[in-house]
Amino acid sequence: MSTTITNRTLQPLAMPAEHAGITIRLLGPLQAWQDDTELVLGSGNRTAVLSFLALHANHAVTREQLIAALWGDDPPASATGNLYTYISSLRQILDPCRHRWSAGQVLTSGGGTYRLRVRKQDVDAFRFEALREESKRHRTIGDSSTELASLTAALRMWQGTALAGVPGPFAEAQRQRLAELRLTTAERHATLLIETGRHDEAISTLRTLIEAHPTRENLAPLLTAALHAAGRADVPRRPRPPIPTEPAGHAPASPRRTGTRSPVRAAPGSLAGRETEIRRLRRAVVDTTRGQGRSIRVEGFTGMGKSALLAVALPSTAPSTCRIGWAVGRELSQRVPLGLLLECMESALAGEPSSELVRQISLATSPSMGNSATAPVARVVSLVRQVAQQAPLVLVVDNLHWADPHTVEAWTALHEVTTQLPLLLIATSWPGTATLGTATLGTATLGTAEFGTAADEVHQLAPLNRAASSHLVRTAAPEPPESPELDHLVAAAGGNPCYLWHLATTASDLNGQLPASLVRVVHAHLAPFTQPTREVLRAAAFLTAGPAAHVGPGCSLSELAVVTERPTAELVELLTPAARAGVVAITGDGLTFRHPVVPRVLHEGTASALRVLLHRSFAERIAGAGGPPERVVTQLLADAVPLDVTLTRWLTTHVEQLTARAPRITVTILQRAHAQCTMPPADRMTLTIWLARLLLRLGRNCAAEAGWVASRTDDLDVEGEMRWMVALTYEKRGEHQTAADIARSVLHDRRVPAPWLDRFRLMQARLRQHLADRHDDCHREIGTCT
Repeated sequence: MSTTITNRTLQPLAMPAEHAGITIRLLGPLQAWQDDTELVLGSGNRTAVLSFLALHANHAVTREQLIAALWGDDPPASATGNLYTYISSLRQILDPCRHRWSAGQVLTSGGGTYRLRVRKQDVDAFRFEALREESKRHRTIGDSSTELASLTAALRMWQGTALAGVPGPFAEAQRQRLAELRLTTAERHATLLIETGRHDEAISTLRTLIEAHPTRENLAPLLTAALHAAGRADVPRRPRPPIPTEPAGHAPASPRRTGTRSPVRAAPGSLAGRETEIRRLRRAVVDTTRGQGRSIRVEGFTGMGKSALLAVALPSTAPSTCRIGWAVGRELSQRVPLGLLLECMESALAGEPSSELVRQISLATSPSMGNSATAPVARVVSLVRQVAQQAPLVLVVDNLHWADPHTVEAWTALHEVTTQLPLLLIATSWPGTATLGTATLGTATLGTAEFGTAADEVHQLAPLNRAASSHLVRTAAPEPPESPELDHLVAAAGGNPCYLWHLATTASDLNGQLPASLVRVVHAHLAPFTQPTREVLRAAAFLTAGPAAHVGPGCSLSELAVVTERPTAELVELLTPAARAGVVAITGDGLTFRHPVVPRVLHEGTASALRVLLHRSFAERIAGAGGPPERVVTQLLADAVPLDVTLTRWLTTHVEQLTARAPRITVTILQRAHAQCTMPPADRMTLTIWLARLLLRLGRNCAAEAGWVASRTDDLDVEGEMRWMVALTYEKRGEHQTAADIARSVLHDRRVPAPWLDRFRLMQARLRQHLADRHDDCHREIGTCT
């Protein structure tokens, strides 16, 4: 009898072929059919097991892989038992005619692994990807109509969200991967509809896509192209709200004789922490009406609430006898000599019975009055003095940093006469763009700038502190956020009240998409910079991005020079305007974004396909320049950069160095490598060995990875190490019986080298004590019950 069993054991087993009767749908709610009969799959975890097996069809998967797919790195103590139950149930569902003790035809097992034997063409996810590859082949030969037919067939296979309702980290990762493939396919499909003249279909398709994916920037240009090609210029457009650059809300009523008011309206709570500045500005207006003039400058980076501060502090306090003139500097203001000052005076004199003064000021600023710059400046200053002598005068220039040199010169000359007249000069500017006056109100210290506009007082609007930020959020948010969410909002805004207000009012989940209003504001703040400056800022944002688009503190200028292929001196020149505006801070070789939401907007606003290409390119350039290997890996992890042969070879070469320098991100990249079945087997084996070792070193569960290696390696020393790691993992988790079973099996086979056998003997001795103690406890419990 024993001889017969031995012979059967030694004979090669006949492996069942792929089963042709099972159809599985993953592109929607998971469904399975046997011939024409839909199968009832039952619990969510059971569907999670089936989805993993289906996406690894005809490949052996280990128990450890399935456990990780269902529960990640922290499975319950009952995971192994539960998995057996799910496998047994699936066998009964998929192969109901199977004898209880037979091997089965659809879901087979052996050597601690499981294999779902179905044809790949019977799994819709594989058919979808096959059709995509087929379309690419047609594209290479220029056959657009056949390519379109392939993509149409691929998109028709979708029945909703892929793996809808299937739990577990593996299902979630596959949901995201398949969703991105579907959207990319839909974009290409719409492009082909336009190219083949099917414009109405393209318009309908693109409108649906834009509604479902409003932040996907490739879709709007495609829709515009389709409308243009169809000649439909009369298509109704949704009105776009104005781009806010400061928090919006309600401004106090304007007094008489105030001319053009500030365009900014401040929301309740948006000026939290600015009470001192509001009080001082209001007091200055009152003093001016009493004949005491002065000059005040409000300094702060973009979005710090300078304009909102003026809107709140000034209009509600101006007496009817006081003239107030407003002007707002913009980038184009630098090209109009004395234009801001003329705008200010026209605003102050609006509605006056006589316009003679305005006419004289206009003539004084006209280029025809002479070539000398000094003459028009002196005439304008003289005319402003005449107006101030008639009645108290308040001149407000918002964004003085955009002023032309003549306006700056005139503003400085007017500062000198504020002690003689009821003249109040109020200007806002970026820090570092003007010489400080005699009294500085604030905490920061600024240096001398390119031009000098003296001031009696300088109010510096620093980033909001934690208390002021919390007050703003609680005032603006629809519902008061919990403490962790509040901390997240405050950190993302970096003390910028404008960004914080937009985050709070939308009750946005920062782990998802940023609010559209915030994205518009950030782009508005970046719009004045030149295109090369914005390109460098985008590159810096990509360098700060980490795994899952996590935004880090910054990058180095030397690394930025490598990826942009620009000299460091040129980068500093391009980034100086952004530094003055408070977008970035440059310290030595370091570049830091002051507000984390800005690099997120730049990174996430880039089309996904381009993001992958840029991260791949940056990784290659950093590696080629001999940069730190962890910085290369950071770029590979910042988006779904595929690990091709070149990257795999690089990773294999640097894996030992990476495990020592950056173990945590190395775990992530090695896990991605292990999951990539198309990788060369030798490289996949090497990287998985290092992954198992690193997981063990970090105190994490390495049983799945070590077991995978042990079952495939031809190196007996590696096999011994991996089996010992599996047993040690179970021992550390308190699963002493499982660890003892592994040790007993290894010592019985005696395949691995002697040093590993010695380790297993020591482990077995340790485990005997644990198992003996448990045995004694069981006897004591039985005795107590008796």
